[in-house]
Formats: sequence, C-alpha cells, structure tokens
Amino acid sequence: MTKARFTREEALAFHLEPTPGKWEVQATVPMTTQRDLSLAYSPGVAVPCEDIAANPELAYDYTNKGNLVAVISNGTAVLGLGNLGALGSKPVMEGKSVLFKRFADVNSIDIELDTEDPDEFCRAVRLMGPTFGGINLEDIKAPECFIIEQRLKEEMDIPVFHDDQHGTAVICAAGLINALHISGKKIEDVRIVLNGAGAAGIACLELLKRMGAQHENCLMCDTKGVIYQGRTEGMNQWKSAHAVATELRTLEEAMVQADVFLGVSAKGAVTQDMVASMADNPVIFAMANPDPEITPEEAHEVRVDAIVATGRSDYPNQVNNVLGFPYLFRGALDIHARAINDEMKIACAQALAELAREDVPDEVALAYGKTLTFGRDYIIPTPFDPRLIHRIPPAVARAGMETGAARRPIVDIEAYEHNLKTRMDPTASILRSINSRARAAQARMIFAEGDDPRVLRAAVMYQRSGLGKAMVVGRESDVKQKLEEAGLPDAVRELEVVNAANTRHLEAYKAFLYDRLQRKGMDRQDIHRLAARDRHVFAALMLAHGHGDGLVTGATRKSAHVMQLVNHVFDADAAHGAAGVTALLHKGRIVLISDTLVHEWPDEEDLATIAERAAGVARHLGLEPRVAFVSFSTFGYPMSERAEKMHVAPRVLDRRGVNFEYEGEMTVDVALNVKAQEHYPFQRLTGPANILIVPARHSASISVKLMQEMAGATVIGPILAGVDESIQICSTSMTANDILNMAVLAAAKIS
Repeated sequence: MTKARFTREEALAFHLEPTPGKWEVQATVPMTTQRDLSLAYSPGVAVPCEDIAANPELAYDYTNKGNLVAVISNGTAVLGLGNLGALGSKPVMEGKSVLFKRFADVNSIDIELDTEDPDEFCRAVRLMGPTFGGINLEDIKAPECFIIEQRLKEEMDIPVFHDDQHGTAVICAAGLINALHISGKKIEDVRIVLNGAGAAGIACLELLKRMGAQHENCLMCDTKGVIYQGRTEGMNQWKSAHAVATELRTLEEAMVQADVFLGVSAKGAVTQDMVASMADNPVIFAMANPDPEITPEEAHEVRVDAIVATGRSDYPNQVNNVLGFPYLFRGALDIHARAINDEMKIACAQALAELAREDVPDEVALAYGKTLTFGRDYIIPTPFDPRLIHRIPPAVARAGMETGAARRPIVDIEAYEHNLKTRMDPTASILRSINSRARAAQARMIFAEGDDPRVLRAAVMYQRSGLGKAMVVGRESDVKQKLEEAGLPDAVRELEVVNAANTRHLEAYKAFLYDRLQRKGMDRQDIHRLAARDRHVFAALMLAHGHGDGLVTGATRKSAHVMQLVNHVFDADAAHGAAGVTALLHKGRIVLISDTLVHEWPDEEDLATIAERAAGVARHLGLEPRVAFVSFSTFGYPMSERAEKMHVAPRVLDRRGVNFEYEGEMTVDVALNVKAQEHYPFQRLTGPANILIVPARHSASISVKLMQEMAGATVIGPILAGVDESIQICSTSMTANDILNMAVLAAAKIS
C-alpha cells in the first residue's frame, strides 16, 4: 500500500480551514425563544442547581459532566518533539479531544496548563474536578507525570488516566495476550525484557505483572543498561521498584533467551544479533515512534518465527492508543466511575485480544486492502473495527462494577450494548467505506482544470494520500507556477500533466468526436477547437478512450455549462437517464436528494428513472434504499395539477417492478418522521426515507443549499449517476478538500 504523505502547508491548512482549530461547541437544547433562554439560564436554571447542591450525584443527570473528559497537558513531552510548552501542545490536545468524540462519542475539552510545577498543576486540575466526568493527562514528562497522576488519583473522585502510560500498556497487554497464545507460552513463565524506563515502559511492565508476569522474569533497561538491585546511577523510586537480582548488565546480555522484548525507547536500539539470541517464537514489540527499535523486516531476516508489533500504521500489528482510551473512558463514564482501576484496564486488554481472534468484518478488510485473520500479522484489532464501540466499553463497565468503582451500575448490559451500537454516527462508516474502496481501486484520476490552484491542491492530495495516480489537464508551465505559488513546488514532478500538445492521441480523439457531432452542426474546425482547446472536452475524451479511470471537472465553470461540454463525449443527459444525486449528512443521518444536476422539470417517467438512479447510489453507499416522492401534498391532498406527477411516479415504479422500497407523494415530514408516518398506516416505507425525489431541479437546489447554509449539513455531490464512465461534476464554490472528495467518489465508482 502506498504510504500517505502530506506537506507542511497541507498540515497547516487542515488546522486553519474551515475555521481555526479542530472542534467547536454546539448547544444541545433549543435556544431561540425567550422561554428557552429562561429555562436554560435564569430563572429556570435555579431548579437543577438547587437539586445538585443537595445531591451532587444529580450532576450526572442535569449537566454534561457524565460525558465530558478534560484532556490536560503542560506540554513538557509533546509526541516526539520534547518540551514545546503549554501553548505549543494545544494542537495535539485538540486532536485528542476530537479522537474521543470520533471513536467513542465522548465530549472532550482540551486544557493546557502553563506550569511545570507538579504542585501548581495538581491544584489547578483538582479545582476543576466538579466540571468533568474524567481527566485524561497527556504529554507530561517523567518523573513528574508519576507524581501528578498519583496525587490526582488520591485527591479526586473521578477517573484520572495518563494515556501515555496506561494507554500504551493496555494495547501492549492485548497484543501480548494473543502473541503468547500463538506461541504456546504462558505469561507467568516468559522472560520479558523492557527497554525504555519512562512513563510508558514502567506502566507496561506494571500492568503485565498484575496480569501474571513474574517480577524475577522481567528485566527493565534504560540508557545505562539493566536496572539491577544495588544500582545507584540514574535511578529513581519508580525504576527501583522493578530492579531485580541479576548479573546481567547490558541490553544485549538481557536479550539472550528472552521470550518477549518490549521497546519504548529509540530507533535502532535492538540489533539483529540481539533478536537472533532470543528464545524460540520470540515476541518483539518495537514501539518507539516514529521509527521502531528494529523494523519487522530486519527482525524477520534473522527470525522467521518472530511475532513483531510496532507503533506504526504501515506495519502489521500496530500498538495504537486509540484502541484503548476512548473505550476505557466510555465504559467508565457510563457507570459514573470513581476511577479507572487495573481491573478495568485488564478487562479492556482482554476484550481487545478476544476481538482480534474473531472473524474480521468485510468493511475492515476493505479499509486495509487485504484479508485480515488472526495470526502472527494480526494480533491486535484495527482502529476502524466497528465492533470496538460495543465490545470494549461493556467489558470495562463490568470490571468497574465488579470492583466497586461504579457509582451507578448498569442494570441491563444487553440494552447498554445495543445503545452503544446505535450511538455512533453511521455516516462515518459510510465515508470510511468510500475512501477504502477508492484506495483499493488505485484509479488514474483526471483533473480537468489544471489552471485552478484548488484543483491542483486536490490532485496533489489525491496522489500523496495513496489513492492512485493524478493526471491534470493543463500547460506544464502554468501548473508549475501555480504549484509553486501554492507552496507545493516539488509536486510538479509527481503529477502527470496532460494536454493536446503533448498527447499522441489527439487525432483519435478528434475522429471520435467528429463521429458523434457531425450531424449536430459541428464541422472539423469546431471539433478541433473543442478537442484541442477545451479542457473539459479533452478530459472527457481521455476518459472515453480509457486513458484514465475517472474524471473530476466543473470547479471553474457552472455545472450546466460543464454538463453540456461533457455531453459532447458521453450520453450524460436526461434523455439517456442520467441524474444527479446529492447526499446530505447531518446529525448522524444521511439523506439523498435527486435530481440536483440533470433534469430541469422531469415528468413521471423521468422521476421513476431518477429514483432508480438514486437507489443505485444508495446501495453503493451501503444503504438500503427507501424512496419518498416528496411534494407539498400527501397522498393526493391537497389536490394540485402541479403535484400530479409526484402522485403518478410510484405507479411507474409499480409497473417496472423495482426491488427497493418507495412511496409517495408525501410531504417531507411524513417522509422523514416515523411518527408522522403512523398517521398513514397503509404507506409502504418501513422507516424514514433516505432518498427524496423532488419535483424539479430548482426545488432540489433550494433544499440542498438551505440544509447546507442553515443547518450546517455536510454535502456530498452532486453524484452523476446513470453514465457508463465515472464522472463527477464539482461546483465552483468547492474547496480543494471538496474537490478531493469528489475524486474519491469517482475512484470508488459511486454512481
């Protein structure tokens, strides 16, 4: 798989656009009328305030405390970058907050404390305790991180979790459970060597000892060698707790006949000779980032029987903290836990290990471009496994309840699991599936408008994201200049720049076009102008001749004009059944609206065809189609000649015998609201419609833009369906990222 790359400029743009930072606050209650304001604030807010003052537990019922975690750092150990200070750490902490939301629907706020004094730090966090349901400490250097975490655990009655320590430890433990299972070894018997006596390393060894590893079988090493009883140089109380009686003094000596190596140290710390000296079926967790202590290739050169894990996503068996902390906190918050104890961490590790042994869902295999089955190259679940959300938190919650950490135990664990399944935004998996299919396709994507900086940035992102080959239509000098102006001077060597002057296919293109247009008033001079000078037509001709796999165009011209040009080459018009389908994503729901691109005023036959096209797109997106023909009337009332075609269109589908649900005509609220549907018990939809067929293109446009501007819906499309080749038409207002998304749709052949 091609490794994704990005530039400094792309990284900065991601954090700058559409608004600075990575998250915002939204109200969950109506805030429109005076009554709303009176309930949300004074005087209505006094009622829950008084109740909480009398019974603090009610804060979990009447405030967001029960689903709110603080990500707190002082920036003294940021990623692999060192001490960047509190403000320098903020992008990382914002990112951590976003991960909490994305993977476990946990609300999170990042807090950066401008102090390196543990006393000041602890006091600040402790005083904020009433606000949060949990504290995630992040990127604090050792040994202060040990002091801070221990003190806060003692002083606070909510979970305090230093992810750099315990997150790594939990995922490491999960992987080791399965690695030892494959190797036929038991944790109480194996010899373990740990290199890197910092926060993560010490936490890993402590958790493994809680799980059965024997103290005398565990050797901890740092930059000065083995930590042995009696050593005084470079020692502290946390290292001393793991000192053993041994004559071994170096990492090289410690590795002889070791069963397990755990590395949280530095690139190149382990040699092939060290690996060769290990016991049969060695387990090597080289978790240094960004480069491991030894690469899997280097380890397997000398030991084909080794099981190797790293912290990197481009190798099998990634030890990734995102498999742990969101779900640990999800389970802890849902039982209103006082702490995240060792039993809860072990339960998380065991649940992860068990999940990795089960059959892997097709969508996960698709995301990684290969079949994943339990074995030496798959001992830890992948971060995008959809089962994580409903498998890991219940295990954590059970352990919390069994050990007395729960303030409010979960009575019906099955109902809790069901709630977790439905809690996550389904649109995330749909978008991930589209990206996975695009990545697997490795399509040669034609970007027609190589004279536009947004298109060029999208083309660069397409290629550097490992999605396939990007080809841009334009003059090489223009492309080079615009890439330089966009801060991407090196990208000109990566893209394939194509135009009429450098192609050997121009005559074939012109002959093809003349054959199509000679009876439509076009002479050979007209054909030459179209094929050689119009980038939209030239790009379409490339696609028609198989010189690319998909086409993205329309970012610089109105869609109606671009469609006219594309129709010179393809039958992409109403007469041939083409249709535009736009997907709206909003608050966890996805609704398709059609036709948003082709038909100006469709009749009932056209509407039925549009419904079939939209149903096809829905199935490509992983949705089971439920089509509603929408109007201002419902099932003939009020009667109107203008609504008649919406009333008749379902009968056309009856006649065609299609294999998806459809109903109409109906108002939008009946289409989308199950309660409203109950007033019409005869109607045939089994749930809310996910496809709305509208009377005309103007109503489609109004609907989409209203939802986009007023409700903040995410818009995908319009997706051009019903055309033999994969063509996506952008709008002139699209950003580079929007254009990239259209290219992804084209590559995944969503049509």
